[in-house]
Amino acid sequence: MYSEAIAEFKNAIPLKGGSEPSLSKAGLGHVYAVTGRKSDARAVLGELKQTSGKEYLPATSIALIYAGLGEKDQAFAWLDKGYEERAFQLQWIKIDPRWDSLRSDPRFEDLLHRIGLPD
Repeated sequence: MYSEAIAEFKNAIPLKGGSEPSLSKAGLGHVYAVTGRKSDARAVLGELKQTSGKEYLPATSIALIYAGLGEKDQAFAWLDKGYEERAFQLQWIKIDPRWDSLRSDPRFEDLLHRIGLPD
């Protein structure tokens, strides 16, 4: 139901204050990435990176799009930044299926260990 997800993320972006629009944009970018709309995903990624230079944006938001694009090194680099900043989204990383593409990488287990989540 990717097309429905895209529509809902687009609807959610203007509705919330604070960091919520950026979280919805990250979700949109991830869906674009996993559905092969890589140029759209990269456009969202560029917007989020620009935002992160001006205001707080959880690094996990950027990592999520890189994970969807299959760019594991970049995803883990941003996840490490998220760990350093204690991004609240990391508490769900073990169960959120959007991170499935990273689970087989030893860096994922290392991250879980550092966060304090059981293997």
